[in-house]
Amino acid sequence: MILVTGGTGLVGAHLLLHLIESRSIGSDKVRAIYRHFEGIEKTKSLFSLYKKDILFDTIDWVQADIVDVPSLERAFNEIEFVYHCAAVISFDPKDEGLLRKTNIEGTANIVNFCLEKGVKKLCYISSTAALGDLAAHESVINEDSEWNPEKTHSDYAISKYGAEMEVWRGQQEGLAVIIVNPGVIIGPGFPEQGSGQLFKQVANGLSFYTLGSTGFIAVSDVVRIAVQLTKSEIQNQRYTLISQNVVFRDLLNTMADALKVKRPTIHLTPFLMGVGWRIDWILSTVFRRKSKLTKAMAQASCLNNDHSNEKIKVELATEFLDVHQYIKEISSL
Repeated sequence: MILVTGGTGLVGAHLLLHLIESRSIGSDKVRAIYRHFEGIEKTKSLFSLYKKDILFDTIDWVQADIVDVPSLERAFNEIEFVYHCAAVISFDPKDEGLLRKTNIEGTANIVNFCLEKGVKKLCYISSTAALGDLAAHESVINEDSEWNPEKTHSDYAISKYGAEMEVWRGQQEGLAVIIVNPGVIIGPGFPEQGSGQLFKQVANGLSFYTLGSTGFIAVSDVVRIAVQLTKSEIQNQRYTLISQNVVFRDLLNTMADALKVKRPTIHLTPFLMGVGWRIDWILSTVFRRKSKLTKAMAQASCLNNDHSNEKIKVELATEFLDVHQYIKEISSL
C-alpha cells in the first residue's frame, strides 16, 4: 500500500490522482492522511475538475497529523511506499515556530515511522528553497550547490533544509530515500495556495511586476517524476525539478494573456520592493494581521535564482512541459 501525506494540497492531490490512474508500483491501494474534512473536499473538487470523480472513492482516507505521533500509527499500517508532501508554506516571520514544527519535526516523525515499519522507499517533496547557495564563480544552482549558513535564508527555506536533514538521517539508518526539489509549482484547483494566488491576483488586475527570475514547473511533471523515481531502482539521491527559469514579468504576462486580462505595467524595482515590505511590516504589526509582502518575498522577487535540471534530464531522459503553454491549458479548466 502507498501512503501520501499532504494529500489535501496541490502536489498531494495531483499525486493521488496520478497514482490511482496509473496503479503504480503494482499496488491497487492508495492511502492519504487528512487533518480536517474540508481538506478532503478540496481534493475531491480537483478530481471533479479533471472529470475523475469515480476514482476519488478508491482513496483510503485516514485522519492524522504528521506532528501527532499516535495518529500516525494507524496511517502506517501495511504501508510499503511513502510520498511525503505535507508541509507548511509561509514566508511570514511570525510563522517560524509553525514552519519548524511541521516541516522539520513532522518530517522526523514520518522518517521514524518509515524506519519502524520497514517502508521500502520514502519520496520527499522538498523545494529548490532547500538547495545550496551560489558561490562566487557559479551562475546556476544545482544539487551540488553548498548550503551557506552565513547567508540569509527565509524561515521556510531553513525548515525545508532541516527536513531534508531528517530524510538523510533516515537514509543513514537504512531507509531508501528520494528527494525532489521542485521550483515554483504551477497547477490548477488550489487558488489559495502557492501559484494559485498568483493566478488570482492577476485575474483581479495585478498592476505590478518585478524582473527577478526563478525555476518553475508544472505540477503534473512533479508527480510524474516523483512516481517514476520511486518505482525505479534509484535511491538516496536528490533531483532539482524545474521546466525552465522564467522572469516573473514574463510569467505574469502569460497568466494575464491566458485569463484575458490586462498585463501588469508597473515595474517594482528592488528599492521599491524594499520600501514595500517595510510598510507592510508596520501595517501587519499595528493591525495584527498576516504579512502580505515579507522581506523574503520582496528579495526573492528581485533576484535571479536560476536552477539547473540537467541531472534529472540525463538520468531519466525526461522532458518537461513548457510552463507558458501549461498555464494556457489550465486556465481553460
